Amino acid sequence: MAAEPALVDWLLETDPAVRWQVERDVLRAPEERWRATRATVPTTGFGARLLALQDEDGQWAGGAYFPAQDAGHDVEGDVDDAEGQPWTATTWSLNALRRWGVDAAALAGTAELLARNSRWEYNDAPYWNGEDDCCINGFTLANGAWLGADVDGLAEWLPAHQLEDGGWNCEWVEGSTRSSFHSTLNVIEGLLAHEELTGGSDALRHSRHRGEEYLLERHLLRRLSTGEPVGPWTAHFTYPFRWVYSALRALDHFRAAALVDGTVPDPRLADAVQLVRDARGADGRWVQDGVHAGRVWFAEDVPPGEASPWLTLIGTRVLDWWDSAQHD
Repeated sequence: MAAEPALVDWLLETDPAVRWQVERDVLRAPEERWRATRATVPTTGFGARLLALQDEDGQWAGGAYFPAQDAGHDVEGDVDDAEGQPWTATTWSLNALRRWGVDAAALAGTAELLARNSRWEYNDAPYWNGEDDCCINGFTLANGAWLGADVDGLAEWLPAHQLEDGGWNCEWVEGSTRSSFHSTLNVIEGLLAHEELTGGSDALRHSRHRGEEYLLERHLLRRLSTGEPVGPWTAHFTYPFRWVYSALRALDHFRAAALVDGTVPDPRLADAVQLVRDARGADGRWVQDGVHAGRVWFAEDVPPGEASPWLTLIGTRVLDWWDSAQHD
């Protein structure tokens, strides 16, 4: 179903990081149009603001996953916020810039700077080596492929740490043998981004498909053992997503993966699609359910309770993808 003109106009009045995706995925505008808009992201709005906050050593906030204590940058939110982790360090900043569509050329030299200067707080390993957390390594695989870093080691590490049930769990270091919805989605997103940027490999595609099957077997919502809902967070829609799973975020991954694989939507997505559809307001918009607590450089979306351009973009393209396939 085509979005209403008033809704499209509202979406187009947003930051270029949103606007180019609206042009591509909602309007299906000619490629030269959305690429021209995308090219402005590094110099306008969110992209320009975040790029300007990069440290001389290539990092953000002086750290890999967490900011250095003496980073000394002005951020929004309580710097002593104990209720959530900070979102200002290098990994989170790279995730945002990549997802906003910033061209890697805008970060020329960053891969080399991080290789020299950034080390993980957990194990003191060099940045592009990754660490022991599956989610972090999924992010780093995608960001490294984007910036042209050598992440071949991570491309081997992630399949090697896939659990028997097909997914991943960052608690594997504590002995967990059961996969997590959160960890699995973070990893398969990283594998897909790496594949889109580099062409991937048969081994990595197989690993991604196994991870996707883990979620599909559970209809993106339920425990395989009992059929009960896996958690209320599946229906909690908030942007930025950070590391947290939701049905909306998962569906957007399956939409992107289907475009890469040349496949139609799997019928097992139907219940999650209905959940997303039910959350859409009468005006075609999705409301920000909340935000993940913690320090941020600046707000990337609206406060809780307001209509979210990011969630509306993502929800609209997910439903368009699903509905178009049902009518083909």
